[in-house]
Amino acid sequence: MTTLETLVRSYFSAFNAGDKESLLSLLSDDIIHDINQGDREIGKEHFAAFRSHMDECYLEQITDLVVMVGGGRATAEFTCSGTYLKTDGSLPPASGQNYSLPCVAIFEEREGLISRITSYYNLRDWISMVSS
Repeated sequence: MTTLETLVRSYFSAFNAGDKESLLSLLSDDIIHDINQGDREIGKEHFAAFRSHMDECYLEQITDLVVMVGGGRATAEFTCSGTYLKTDGSLPPASGQNYSLPCVAIFEEREGLISRITSYYNLRDWISMVSS
């Protein structure tokens, strides 16, 4: 297993355990985070704030994880299943709706830490799941 694959698997393991400190310890201080259909944020403090917000609004678990490594990057394909706990901005109102969504994330590594995460999922599908 490559360093990058180990980092990615450790990242999702910490995610599933709700271990924010372990998750953050895997990231470079200047982590680049490209948010699905959103902004690019740079820095561990921004990522920590993003995770805190997500943890407030969503309770999620990652399953069906497949990690592919090549060309200096790792791609993770997975299912994100969760419960929508608190209304997130202009998204539909939260009332404990459950969802299960296929996702992809791309990771880069530098000096033994994750230096970039870019995530992709179909927001329209998620909205449909929590609106019905």
